[in-house]
Amino acid sequence: MSNDILTQTDPRTKYKTPPHDEHMQDEPGTTSAMNIKPDHGENSYKGSGKLKGKKALITGGDSGIGRAVAIAFAREGADVVISYLEEDGDAKDTAKYITDADQKALLIKGDIGDEEHCKHMISLMVEEMGGIDILVNNAAFQQARKSLQDIPSEEWDYTFRTNIHSMFYLCKAAEPHMKPGSTIINTTSVNAYHPSDVLLAYATTKGAIQNFTSNLAQIEAEKGIRVNCVAPGPIWTPLIPATMPEEKVKNFGKNTPLGRPGQPVELAATYVLLASEDSSYISGATIEVTGGRVTI
Repeated sequence: MSNDILTQTDPRTKYKTPPHDEHMQDEPGTTSAMNIKPDHGENSYKGSGKLKGKKALITGGDSGIGRAVAIAFAREGADVVISYLEEDGDAKDTAKYITDADQKALLIKGDIGDEEHCKHMISLMVEEMGGIDILVNNAAFQQARKSLQDIPSEEWDYTFRTNIHSMFYLCKAAEPHMKPGSTIINTTSVNAYHPSDVLLAYATTKGAIQNFTSNLAQIEAEKGIRVNCVAPGPIWTPLIPATMPEEKVKNFGKNTPLGRPGQPVELAATYVLLASEDSSYISGATIEVTGGRVTI
């Protein structure tokens, strides 16, 4: 057996533990500006053809969890469309990992809170890639606020448009092009179970996403389309230093039983599972990847 198979690591110390000496950023944040770089599986994820011939769209695929999923999907044999807001440098970096895996990459820039843009993305993907087999609704907006009065009404609306309305727009636009065996994977959060005291708007949308997923799975079952979601715990991405208070960034992940934040690569295999035939009898489910944070 290879050394890779025999290697066993302590999950408490596999990655950096708090405190984090990280530069604060403006929202939405970029990977290149981070002092402590996340691990997206650039040097570790190895594919085995689980998604060969598939065509996937990943929102927020330029960085964080989305980048890790894009790398994994490409190395599993899928062509990948990356939807992103404005982070051109991060998006191009992710695209290179996809093409280095000998898969097609397509970058689409724009606001997924706009229904017309969502329709355009699906149309362009079908035209350029020839179809859509996997839709990963991953992009999200959050902004820490200490009180209800601190939340601007425009920000509340933007959070919902980005985090939950976009899922409706994209699922509705993609559904006519998805054949039996296609999959939809939504990203919810541990905040759906235990909402943070400074993320009222974000946590509310994450609860909605979980309900949306379980309900849509029942609707899509008659078409042979599976719908599931992943609930990450605290994951080290550019969104953290760009949207959280400095003290919370410093101690980010410390309140988990494993005592550290998760890295994007630690979620990649879960998305691959839900996108592949290995999960053919899983639909309407939520898989929690929370570092031990209890979700019941």
